[in-house]
Amino acid sequence: MLKKLKSLDDETVLTIGRIGSVLSVLMYVSYVPQIMNNLHGQYGNPIQPLVAAINCTIWVLYAILREKKDWPLFIANFPEIIFGLITFFTSLH
Repeated sequence: MLKKLKSLDDETVLTIGRIGSVLSVLMYVSYVPQIMNNLHGQYGNPIQPLVAAINCTIWVLYAILREKKDWPLFIANFPEIIFGLITFFTSLH
């Protein structure tokens, strides 16, 4: 299986990266209903979005600090910093 994956051409790998980036952004945008609930007094747990925001901050730093920037990794993780922190702060009560 790994041998087959290693033989994928660059365009296929890039396509997989783009799909992964889109799915990551969609996953983090899914915090919007929880943010709305938090703002209406139905508070969620603040720990998970905070830890996810910290994790994504590390990945964003990794992507941007590399000599050859890893833009798909950056794009996939940057929205979580924003949505995770918004979800965290609105869930505090």
